[in-house]
Amino acid sequence: MRKPQLKYIKFSIFNYLLAAFILLYVSDLRASMPINSVNETSLSNASVQFEYFEDTDKKYNFENIVKLPDEHWLKTEKNDASFGFSHSQIWLRLNINNADIKTKNLVFEVAYPLLDDVTFYALKQNGSLRTLDIGDSKPFYTRDIEHPNMLIRFQLQVGESIDLYTRVQTQGSMILPIRIWQENHFFEFAAKEEKFHFFYYGTLSIIILINLAIFFTLREKLYLYYSLATTGYILFFITARGYGQQLFFSDFPKVNSQLFLSSMPFLALFSLLFAREFLQTKQHSRLLDMALRGMIYFECFNIVAAVFFDYNTAVRISAISAMLLFIVLFFAGPISWWSKRRAGVFFTIAWIPLTIGFVATAGRSSGILQNNFFTEYAMQLGSGLEALILTLALADRLYREREEKIIAQATNIQKEQQRLAIQSQLSEAMIRDSITNLANRNRFEVLANQMFSKYKHERFVIFVARVTRINEITRTLGISSLERIFQTISERLNQSVSRMPGVVTSTHSPGVTDAIFQLTGDTFGVLIRQSIFAKNREQYQVFTKKLSLPIEMDLLSIELEPLIGGALYPEHGLDAAQLIRNALVAMESSHNSTDHICYYDHALDIYNESRLTLMSDLREALKNDEPTLHYQPKLDLKDNTVIGLEALIRWQHPKQGFVSPADFVPLAEQTGVIKELTLWVIERVAKDLQWLRSSGYSGNMSINISAKDLLSDRLKDRIKEILEKYQVDPSKIYLELTETAAMDEPEAGLIALNQLASLGLKISIDDFGAGYSSLSYLKRLPASEIKLDRSLIMDITNSESSRIIVKASIDMAHGLGYKVVAEGVEDAETYQLMKELECDELQGFWLCKPKSLQNISDWLLSR
Repeated sequence: MRKPQLKYIKFSIFNYLLAAFILLYVSDLRASMPINSVNETSLSNASVQFEYFEDTDKKYNFENIVKLPDEHWLKTEKNDASFGFSHSQIWLRLNINNADIKTKNLVFEVAYPLLDDVTFYALKQNGSLRTLDIGDSKPFYTRDIEHPNMLIRFQLQVGESIDLYTRVQTQGSMILPIRIWQENHFFEFAAKEEKFHFFYYGTLSIIILINLAIFFTLREKLYLYYSLATTGYILFFITARGYGQQLFFSDFPKVNSQLFLSSMPFLALFSLLFAREFLQTKQHSRLLDMALRGMIYFECFNIVAAVFFDYNTAVRISAISAMLLFIVLFFAGPISWWSKRRAGVFFTIAWIPLTIGFVATAGRSSGILQNNFFTEYAMQLGSGLEALILTLALADRLYREREEKIIAQATNIQKEQQRLAIQSQLSEAMIRDSITNLANRNRFEVLANQMFSKYKHERFVIFVARVTRINEITRTLGISSLERIFQTISERLNQSVSRMPGVVTSTHSPGVTDAIFQLTGDTFGVLIRQSIFAKNREQYQVFTKKLSLPIEMDLLSIELEPLIGGALYPEHGLDAAQLIRNALVAMESSHNSTDHICYYDHALDIYNESRLTLMSDLREALKNDEPTLHYQPKLDLKDNTVIGLEALIRWQHPKQGFVSPADFVPLAEQTGVIKELTLWVIERVAKDLQWLRSSGYSGNMSINISAKDLLSDRLKDRIKEILEKYQVDPSKIYLELTETAAMDEPEAGLIALNQLASLGLKISIDDFGAGYSSLSYLKRLPASEIKLDRSLIMDITNSESSRIIVKASIDMAHGLGYKVVAEGVEDAETYQLMKELECDELQGFWLCKPKSLQNISDWLLSR
């Protein structure tokens, strides 16, 4: 058995033993009480019956009442009388005489503490008169004995008699239980009675402290409500039994009366709040919940009435409130039980003894039931049992909630571990080539930039190597052989280069050391400390010669003819991207070198002079509206309908002819022309979309934007102006941004994308899987779709590893709430496979090549 269960059983046994102890203690208390409220053995000749007279007009005083003829006095059959809520003045008359052989010290008790005005007149046979004026509306120090009930003590000599007259007047319930005690017996009983009361208050106090501790730990208001309701019971019984005036407010009787009036609606209010929260009535019974809320509002009114209304009215309102409260809560438990709520079972059982106690107390107060031990203590016993049962119920609830939380927490931990494992696998797949298992360019740039930042005064060299004759090998041996060649090259290079002096390596995970990085499909990169490289140049020359030697495969000797270019840090660039670019420029000239190795030289950079001219021409072309847009459709794989078009820019240069976007877009980003280019494309797309709408097209449009665009202050305002100008719904425009571009300026980019998304524009992550991005950052982007890079799709039909990566990417994207678009689908087999992998959309040459506006319109109409 588990430890929580053992604790739960121990706690339950403790409660049952505690309840049994209370019952035994009460039985002992009952046995100590005088039979018929008098010790008949010691007062064998004393009459315990008394007579009473109801003075409805309140016109009699002591001088008049002693002269009242006997026929006006009424005898009681027992030693108590109850007049309910009476405004009359009640006179009691009792004659006691001592027929014993010794002097008696006696106590006369009216055993009800909530009597406003009680005056005792003790008239002995010798004519001496003693008067005692007490009551709960008077200071406590006037009392004969320090006890909450109305008491007078007197002494009877042998053969002496005494006439006791008692005048009683009160605003509340008129209950007059009469007892005559020998003094020593009274104090013995009073001591036991006090122990019982304070044991009761102590038990409830412990329950309050436990539940308050739970409340401050869990911050669940249920436990606070229960603590306050139990506090209400303590306050009610302390004031109702007169202990409040005796112990705390002896000189301020009105305070005790006010607390008594306020305690009833207070405990009722928090009992209702507790019941509503504990039974969760809002979830299973609308009618019951409305009844409880109605009672809560009524109790709030009752609290106000207790403060501002007169005593008699406030007591009557509280009596009505108590009746309604017990009726509503009496049925609340069974209704919840019927709704299969476990709490309803506990609540029903707990409310039964309290209901019985309330009925007995109400009957005693109204005069319907006689005053006896049960009716006097029924409410207190019932509330004690209710408190213990509900404490057990709360312990049961706490245990079950804890078990549920443990199970839920274990489930969440398991899910999180699975998610982290998948994310780790996906992250690893995204930074590594699926064929060679080498880390990619982004990983290489991160490593290089870290080294440049850490060792600012040290020099480094970046070498890039490209394997030529790829096309020739592919056509001759096929793709599978090419993959095996690359695997062989990668293993040899990584093992050999990692042992070369000065090479900077990266340990990505235990047992995986990266020395060579795959920048593109056929290009590799390495970072070397320049000072060590210079000392071991001959060793590197031997290595490069070995690299140029043919490799043997399938009984064939294959020459790779690698080209190698190098760029120095900081002479040729201050960041990895610039150095890689310059090394690639140098590599293009290395075929003129005898060893096919060339270092970057500014004179070799043929792009510098043409770049400025090309960008100047592009600005002019944008002003003259010379570029055109071609559109490639996107297909919804669920119903095979065209739901969108991606805008692709085309530029026919007057002198250079067709200029590929791959050539002029990067230059536009570097020179700042990209902002003008992006706004031109957005306006043209909006205009073309308006035209296509007239032809019946209802899909969306996708536009590629740059990370540089996100840094433009007026991008949001200009897009808004354009869309309003052409009356285009922003939700029909998708802005595509590559995942690496999104990481250029993470925080600024995130702010800009959120601003664009606030216009209603859709954000799409393009070329997903080609870069090395922070998944936690991508999750923060306001994106609605991701587009898988064509490099992931290219060999998916014949590569199991590619299918695994694509499937993991799709599942992860769906888990983050993104739609997934596959780019570069060029055959029916890939189309069918993407459907099976639950991809949402696709585009590629298999569906349609990019077409001009008129041609794409005709194509759409032909479908």
